[in-house]
Amino acid sequence: MDVMTANKKFPAQTSVIPQSSNSTRRQETNKAWLHLVAGGIGGMIGATVTSPLDVVKTRLQSTYYQSNMKSMPISGRAAIPILGHFVQTGKILINVYNIEGWKALFKGLGPNLVGVIPARSINFFTYGNGKRILTDFNGGQETSWIHLIAALTAGITTSTLTNPIWLVKTRMQLQSSSNTKSLQVPIKYKNSFDCLKKIIREEGPRALYKGLSASYLGVTESTIQWVTYEYFKLAFAEKRESKHIESGNLMHSNSKLQWSDKLTAAALAKLIAAGISYPHEVIRTRMRQLPENGKVKYKGLIQCSKTILQEEGIAAMYGGLTAHLIRVVPNAIIMFFCYEAILHYGGANKINK
Repeated sequence: MDVMTANKKFPAQTSVIPQSSNSTRRQETNKAWLHLVAGGIGGMIGATVTSPLDVVKTRLQSTYYQSNMKSMPISGRAAIPILGHFVQTGKILINVYNIEGWKALFKGLGPNLVGVIPARSINFFTYGNGKRILTDFNGGQETSWIHLIAALTAGITTSTLTNPIWLVKTRMQLQSSSNTKSLQVPIKYKNSFDCLKKIIREEGPRALYKGLSASYLGVTESTIQWVTYEYFKLAFAEKRESKHIESGNLMHSNSKLQWSDKLTAAALAKLIAAGISYPHEVIRTRMRQLPENGKVKYKGLIQCSKTILQEEGIAAMYGGLTAHLIRVVPNAIIMFFCYEAILHYGGANKINK
């Protein structure tokens, strides 16, 4: 009750954490590795379940499939743009299944998992432990600026270490296993390892970091997601505590945040973050796709952005947005559920949030 009164002015921005004993602090530090495991497992399960929509999203973001949409008759397009995105998503899923088979819906899942597992492990480990260290440094007071710094550090670290993996994943997803349509990209890479070798041989080692600048721009998304996730968690916790106090149920006034609140926080945070920062996803995909007619069309972040806007308009910056949201929101729910559950049952969460 004292904490709520002290934070009445800014209810969802600051939480005061009780000072832990030395033994408790050591125990929390010893279980820091749980963030690594929890992030990896959550990322793996989420990526596997939502893989078909990831394939659709990547294709809708690329030049090849945007040109296909331009050639579609007016009658084949939805009158409402948002509805059109859902129609696009459904049609591509059906076409991929009919033309390329069900395995194509999981194309790129191998390198995706190779990227997702370490990426989520690094991100959650860096964020979770960075937040704990900064909170201790701040005298046990967890604030929004701590969430911000921890999220930025985690995002930059993750993007730098995993960019080559995402490049290979994008190349594998964009090439088609069927040559029945001129729009589809011919087979060039046999597998992920073959793709890696050819990129280094033909384009040089620096090509493995194509799209890195866009990835750094994408750190904005993960930062917004973490900060808003923490905001919603604390807001839901304080709202729940307030209801218990008003009802006179003091025995449960310090009850833990419910799982439904955590999952709702994860969904809302991802929806907001993805909606704000989505254009960087399109730019990053364009910068990573195969050279057209032997020439690299997109050479940098600014040049890529200008080219897309000049040739295709602002709408192209949101190509595949619906498929992206359909994928990332449930993916975030699955991922954060696994993460929080592993931390909870592993005993790493000593502080209620």
